[in-house]
Amino acid sequence: MAILRTYNAIVLILATLVVVVHDSKTVSTFASAFTTPMVNPQRGMQRKTRIALLQSKKPPRIETSSQDDALLSKDISQSRSIKPVSSLGQIFAIVLPLLLVYISNQWSRSSLYYLVDFSTSDTANAFTAMNVDIGFSEAQYGALASVAFTALYAIASLFAGGFADRYDRKLLTIGSTLIWSAATFATALSTSGDYNQVLVARILMGLAAAFTTPSAYTLIRDLVSKERASLANSFYGSGVYLGGGLSSLCILLDNKVGWRSTYDIIASFGVLSAILAVALLPRDPKIGIETNPNDAMNVMDKNGKTAKVDNGKQNNPSQLSDVVDILSIPKIQWLFAGSFFRFCSGLCIGVWAAPYFKLAFPDDSSSYAVTNALIVGLCGVTSGVVGGWFADKAAIRARDSGMDSNTGRLAVPILGSLLAVPAWYFTAHSLTFDYAMAWLAIEYLVAECWFGPTVAVLQSVVGKSQGGTAQGLFTLTGALGNLAPSLLGIVYGQQTSLGERGNGEILSNLIANAVCAGYLLSAVCFTMSSATKTPGKIET
Repeated sequence: MAILRTYNAIVLILATLVVVVHDSKTVSTFASAFTTPMVNPQRGMQRKTRIALLQSKKPPRIETSSQDDALLSKDISQSRSIKPVSSLGQIFAIVLPLLLVYISNQWSRSSLYYLVDFSTSDTANAFTAMNVDIGFSEAQYGALASVAFTALYAIASLFAGGFADRYDRKLLTIGSTLIWSAATFATALSTSGDYNQVLVARILMGLAAAFTTPSAYTLIRDLVSKERASLANSFYGSGVYLGGGLSSLCILLDNKVGWRSTYDIIASFGVLSAILAVALLPRDPKIGIETNPNDAMNVMDKNGKTAKVDNGKQNNPSQLSDVVDILSIPKIQWLFAGSFFRFCSGLCIGVWAAPYFKLAFPDDSSSYAVTNALIVGLCGVTSGVVGGWFADKAAIRARDSGMDSNTGRLAVPILGSLLAVPAWYFTAHSLTFDYAMAWLAIEYLVAECWFGPTVAVLQSVVGKSQGGTAQGLFTLTGALGNLAPSLLGIVYGQQTSLGERGNGEILSNLIANAVCAGYLLSAVCFTMSSATKTPGKIET
């Protein structure tokens, strides 16, 4: 397997060079566009100053100097020439490269859950069980799977949103993919018995992963029509389930090639997805019309006068003020609260379901790998896409009825969370493997419809200039939700230390109660968000 790891490292280096070359071409192209003077000296304003009116909500203060504003009108028209798409084929072409990156993201971070074995059987060996090779306990696993990942992930989420609002989102997507792929590769190279090496790689993975969703969701917002927003977000969100399905199949890979080589394969897929993003992902539509926020610029008003605009703090508030503005909206407060509890439930399932099923049904380990992959991939994607489609239809119906369109969208996650409570309870208390998998499939079908509609509501409430920051806060909400499986691991470790190690009944009760409580609380918060009036968009 040393050859595979060497090959992986070489591919990672080559992919980085591809991105650097791609970036240099982009920079040089736009640099020449901004610095080349116009043929007519009387119309020799730079393109970025001519479209400054687009960047400012308030009319500029006017100073004297007559100009012909026809050129300004032409530039404004050209800057708006990128129209959001609405056909399914166009939406798929835009979302596909983002989806592949998101699958890599989820596969890299979730594979850990399927590469540990805390049972007392002979199957728990250093070749297939990461916890045996590295030497960590249930509590350390809970921290590694949740808090360790979110240590920088939570902090980076806030900055990631601001970066997505200000910088090239395509390059942010590619760069972050390469970094977490490198962290995945580093995990495979960790020394046996050295928990700290895996811990550092996990933290680095969390740092890079934070930059994915703010860039992706704001790109989708800018490139896809509002009428298809929930559906497009759900297409992209299906990466959670496709990546989760591949993670489940890691059990089969683990049995064949071991946990280290499994990580090598995952890292290779990440590098491939980054290369495909370079080739397939559309250019960020905001690149080429951005202005320097600290420059005072001359633009023309409608009367043909030169307007001197201070495009500094007044029109480009700090990211902290953006955060305060967003969190001051009651509808978003309830939306984030519901998302937090929903993340808690989903992450408890993601982190602890595999160890539980291994304990409860040890003879069905291979069957669980395949069945769970099908359930997560097929039922999760179906729930997400169908939920997004219904949310868009419900939004239109609510709007036509004189109601807030977001009330229609939020009906989907409310209903899904309520139906998920009994579905998961029966999953965690099924006496046979077949019944457990049947209820798990039902649980995924009813529960995973929430993501696309929730993001669509979030992006519709805030202004475009704050969409990345809002998405970063949403990602931060998910990061805080990682505390739930970590706390569950601590409680589980304490209870099993008093009795037989690896008690499936103890874990069954813990995971059932924690997940069902989270679902119920999320439904309450989403209902409160739906009942709260949507304010006017925040514009900057």
